[in-house]
Parts: sequence; structure tokens; C-alpha cells
Amino acid sequence: MKPLAVGAVGVAVAVVGALWFFTPRGQPEGVVLRTDDAAVLARGQALYAQHCAACHGAQLQGQPNWRERNAQGLLPAPPHDASGHTWHHPDAVLFDITKHGVAKAARMPDYVSAMPAYAGVLSDEEIVAVLSWIRSTWPSHIQRQHEAVNASARSR
Repeated sequence: MKPLAVGAVGVAVAVVGALWFFTPRGQPEGVVLRTDDAAVLARGQALYAQHCAACHGAQLQGQPNWRERNAQGLLPAPPHDASGHTWHHPDAVLFDITKHGVAKAARMPDYVSAMPAYAGVLSDEEIVAVLSWIRSTWPSHIQRQHEAVNASARSR
């Protein structure tokens, strides 16, 4: 493996570990994805197309080489489909990353990311709608695994 790739993987593992470690114990009220509500899903799909697809892809495929830092030192946008790591995070972490940005969500103030914070751009309900739509696109076995991640987060 190339040294740059090893470094990028190391940074990605550190960020994921920090997100897990610093995830608040239990899941905040109000951060419940609503994959059973057709109106929420339609709104989420439209908002995703407007605010997220330019980076994360119209098909949730992310950007090429998303695990390797680019020339600016930033990690490209990861996929939100089943091939990515979105479903590895509890709803509350996904919400916090979307609302506040990676650095604040991970409590790593010096971490630089191309992912903008959407506080003041999208309401909490709109963020939930986007995340609900993303989750609704995952195969059922991935959705079950994601629910196990949520259950684990709620029990901490």
C-alpha cells in the first residue's frame, strides 16, 4: 500500500474512532429517522438533490478515491450508499455531522473538512428528512445493521 494511502486510512480510522468515542451516551430525543413516512422521504430526496448530490453523488456513490486525501489535503465526499460507512454511525452522529460539521461533531476543532455545516441552512426536520431518505435507499440487511448501531448507541 502506498504511504499516502496508509496515512489516509489512518486518518480516516482516527476520525471514525473519535466520532464513536465522543458520541454522547444515549441518543438525543428528536433524532429519529423516519423511513416509514412517504412525505418525509420525498422531502429528503429533494433536499438531498439540492444540497448533497453535488458532492456525494446523485446515486449516493460519493467521490472517487474517497478514502485518500486530495491535493488540498481533504478527504473527498464518501458514499452514502451501502458501500460507504454512513450506516456505521448512529443517527445522532449523522445528524451532528450534518448540522454542525465533522470537526465540531468529532470535537476535533483543528480537523479540516470540505463538508459544510448545515445549521442555519437546513432545519432539524429537513436534516432528519435527508438522513431518512438516505437510509431508505439501503438494502434491508444494511438497515438492520444500522438499527443495531443505533441500539448500541442508545444503550451507552
